Amino acid sequence: MSEKYENINFDKLTPEKNPEWFNEDGSRKAICEVKESRTDNLKVLSPTTLVLKRFFRSKLSIVGLVILITLFAFSFLGPLFSPWSETETDKTEGKGSYRQQEFTFEVNGESYTVYDVTYDTLSQNIYGPIDSRHWLGTDHLGMDIFTRLMYGGQVSLTLGFVVVTLQTALGVLLGGLAGYFGGWVDNLIMRIVDIFMCVPTLPILLIASALIQSWDIPGRAQIYYLMVMLTFLGWSGMARLVRGQILSLREQEYMVAAEASGLSVSRKIWKHLVPNILPQLIVSMTLGLGGIILTEATMSYLGLGVPMPYAAWGSMINKANDSEILSRYPNMWIPAGVLIVLAVLAFNFVGDGLRDAFDPRMKR
Repeated sequence: MSEKYENINFDKLTPEKNPEWFNEDGSRKAICEVKESRTDNLKVLSPTTLVLKRFFRSKLSIVGLVILITLFAFSFLGPLFSPWSETETDKTEGKGSYRQQEFTFEVNGESYTVYDVTYDTLSQNIYGPIDSRHWLGTDHLGMDIFTRLMYGGQVSLTLGFVVVTLQTALGVLLGGLAGYFGGWVDNLIMRIVDIFMCVPTLPILLIASALIQSWDIPGRAQIYYLMVMLTFLGWSGMARLVRGQILSLREQEYMVAAEASGLSVSRKIWKHLVPNILPQLIVSMTLGLGGIILTEATMSYLGLGVPMPYAAWGSMINKANDSEILSRYPNMWIPAGVLIVLAVLAFNFVGDGLRDAFDPRMKR
């Protein structure tokens, strides 16, 4: 008898308290029957279910996921409910200011000073205070800051996902070819990767952005060129990762069987190799999103991203270069900085959670 059942007092078992030990007619089951019934109730979890269970055990992963969902809802659904558009200015009269002029003249040898004091009202509500119409006030052009944060989020989040997707596609293609074929193909692609790894990314981006601005490209079209530049300069890390993974996988037994079955090269790479490195790709993409958002924010802060009057989180922080705005109007730049920090932290939390969830050695 199994040790698990040695300490059971079978005389004290009753159908009411222990129904699993009794048949419908009241007779007691044999131990083998109980084992079989308990085995039938076991659920076999799929790999996807196991990954999700491990992912949602991490509190930081859940926090990151909630923040990301909130940011996406804020950026893409928020403008539908906002009474202001991205570039719309508030035409109501803004706060006024007193202007004083001093006139000095002499009459009969006596000096007189006259002061002319006028009160000027602004035609637009610039630097407007926080109120029910403008939840974060207005900027130096009279545009609603809260609404511009939504549109700025669209730029940062969309650019991050598009660039990471393109970098991954290019890295998988070239890294997969280098890892599978080896030889001169591997040497050629890896030397190209080495060259791109040595390129100083930020100076090249600054030069390229300045060049693009000199072409007078209208409005938001500049963001597409920024996507191409970030993709062109950032694919080498993904290619190196994919190449290393495929080098270790191509010697596995299932690949030998695929070779013996006469499958084409493209089918062996895309059907058998790439799906097996998908977990590493997902983790790398998630962790890379935060870096892309920071790069875009840096470019916009330096005035080389999305041009005015269009919004981007980095360009909104750029307003802090004005000492008056920095000290008197923190509502114009602090919210954008907070959103950038939240987005980067959320992507890092989710990336760490996915890395641990895909690792079968993690026993949390």
